Amino acid sequence: MKLRLDRKNTIGLIFFLAFVISMSLIFQFEERFTTENWKSNYTTRYKMVDDLIESQFLIGKPKSEVFEILGQPDSQSNSSKDTFIYNIGDPPSFFSSQKEYLLIIFKNEHVEKVTLAVD
Repeated sequence: MKLRLDRKNTIGLIFFLAFVISMSLIFQFEERFTTENWKSNYTTRYKMVDDLIESQFLIGKPKSEVFEILGQPDSQSNSSKDTFIYNIGDPPSFFSSQKEYLLIIFKNEHVEKVTLAVD
């Protein structure tokens, strides 16, 4: 018995394989956030930053607890004492990409927002 795929099945198979390959690449290059890795792997924080933002792990935490988890910020916003900036390293890229930073925005001494900023 010979297996023959028609055009619709072939296209479906290609999309399925593309999805599987892209998901495996995403999981290969993304890491789960841990305090130990964040503090020790300064240049590869970009691998953990998506997990940190999406989990909303820091939302509502006081500044002192953020310092314990992430360490001291690399800088503060010039316009506000309530915005801390953390370097996340440079992800590998074929093109020159803009530098990204993790921003922690506080309101009333507690984290209100965690986001990425571009230089």
